[in-house]
Amino acid sequence: MRIFVAGGSGAVGRQLLPRLLQVGHEVVTITRSERNAHVMKSMGAHVLLADVFDREAIIAAMAEVRPDAVIHQLTSLSDMNFSETSRIRKEGTRNLVEAAQAAGVTRIVAQSISWVYEPGDGPSTENIPLDLNAPEPRIRMVDAVATLEQTVTALPEYVILRYGIFYGPGTWYERTGHIAEQVLRKEMPATDGISSFIHVEDAANAAVHALGWPSGPVNIVDDESASAVQWLPVYARALGASEPDYIPSMERGVYR
Repeated sequence: MRIFVAGGSGAVGRQLLPRLLQVGHEVVTITRSERNAHVMKSMGAHVLLADVFDREAIIAAMAEVRPDAVIHQLTSLSDMNFSETSRIRKEGTRNLVEAAQAAGVTRIVAQSISWVYEPGDGPSTENIPLDLNAPEPRIRMVDAVATLEQTVTALPEYVILRYGIFYGPGTWYERTGHIAEQVLRKEMPATDGISSFIHVEDAANAAVHALGWPSGPVNIVDDESASAVQWLPVYARALGASEPDYIPSMERGVYR
C-alpha cells in the first residue's frame, strides 16, 4: 500500500515509518521542517514539505501522492504546545480529511487519546462517552479530541487509536524528557489518579495493524492501569530521584 503519514517525525512517527517500510508499504510523509525531512528521508520515506494548516498545500500533496490510506499522528506535544495540538486536532484533521476526500482516499488511521472519557469507577471501554461536560480547562482538550474523532468519520473507513500516555524514546518520560525533569526536581507528587500508559513502539505497531482493522475507536494501552502512588515511586527510583511526596486526590477514575 501507499501510505500518507502526517506526523512521521514525532515519538510515534519515528517508530512507525520503519515498521511500515519493513512490511513493504510505500511511505510518503509531510513536514514543515527541513531538519525533520532529513531524518525521515534517512529512514527511507519520501518526504514532501507541507504545513497541515495550509489547506491548499495539503490537498495538492494528497493529490500528488494518491495514497491508499492516511495515518494521522500529528501533535505539537513534544514542544508542550497544547494550543497548537488542539488546533491540529481540529483544523489540521479537517484539512487532511478534505484532502483525502478530494484524492479519493477512503481510509484513515488517526491518533487520539484514552484519558478523555467521562469519570467513573473502573476501566473505560470504547463505548463510554467522552467527557463533554468537563469543566475548564479540561473541556478544551476533550472538545479538540471529540472534533478530531468526529471529523475522521467523514471517510468511509476510519480507525481511531485512543492511545494511553506515551513512554519510551522521544517522550516526556525518557531520561531527558519533561516529566523526568519534574521528577528529578521533586516537583511531581504521587496521587491516587489512575493512568494508562503505552510504549511508543507498541503504539506504532498498533498503527500498522490498524490499516486492516474495522472502523471505530480502539483503546491502545498497556494491560494494567496504575495510580501514581504505584508507578511514580518506581519511576523516581529508576531515575535516581528522591521519593515523591504523596498528595491525596479525588481524581481516581478520571484518567482511566
